[in-house]
Amino acid sequence: MRYLYVTACLMIVPTFAIASPQEADGRAQQAMAQLTQRFNQADKDHDGKLTRDEAKAGMPRIAEHFDDIDSEHRGYITLEQIQSAIRSRMGS
Repeated sequence: MRYLYVTACLMIVPTFAIASPQEADGRAQQAMAQLTQRFNQADKDHDGKLTRDEAKAGMPRIAEHFDDIDSEHRGYITLEQIQSAIRSRMGS
């Protein structure tokens, strides 16, 4: 989970450091849009859920943290769970 946090920070935080508040908000929205796009591409059966295999194939860094994100052990993760994991790691 720590690697997910570091990766998210490396992707998002530098843009905030040099950007105005409006630019930073726009870049955060862009990062979330990219995350959504990657999730949708990885979700091969388009059911709104990523299985471990789908995550491994389409979002390998997320797959490394699959068990942490799938806290209810359902065997899949949703985009909302991924976003929540990123937000909670960035907020702590």
